[in-house]
Amino acid sequence: MRHEVTDADTAVAVGSGDVPVLATPRLIAWMEAATVRAAAPFTESGQTTVGTEVRVRHVRATPVGGRVEVSATPAASVAGGRLTFVVRAVDGSGRLVATGEIDRAIVDRQRFLARTVEPAADR
Repeated sequence: MRHEVTDADTAVAVGSGDVPVLATPRLIAWMEAATVRAAAPFTESGQTTVGTEVRVRHVRATPVGGRVEVSATPAASVAGGRLTFVVRAVDGSGRLVATGEIDRAIVDRQRFLARTVEPAADR
């Protein structure tokens, strides 16, 4: 997935810092989006995945106008409905911007939604 950093993607805009470079939270969101796509072949009808853990090192700043390519590759086979993805981001010059792992769990969409909308007192 390719992205161009805009003013809306900066640390200033998202509140994670005071410099006009790609914000770590935005970068992680892009990486999670890549894992959603990469997880699709592991799900069946009525299933989806939800993020459960993020381990990312953001190692290089990317200015507004810079381009970032994000990828997610399955690290191993599905184990108990859990997926781990190796994630990477590189800039337009091919330099590493970030690397890490993101875990997702395969869930039944309807059951998951039913649990998340019931009142807390009913749990």
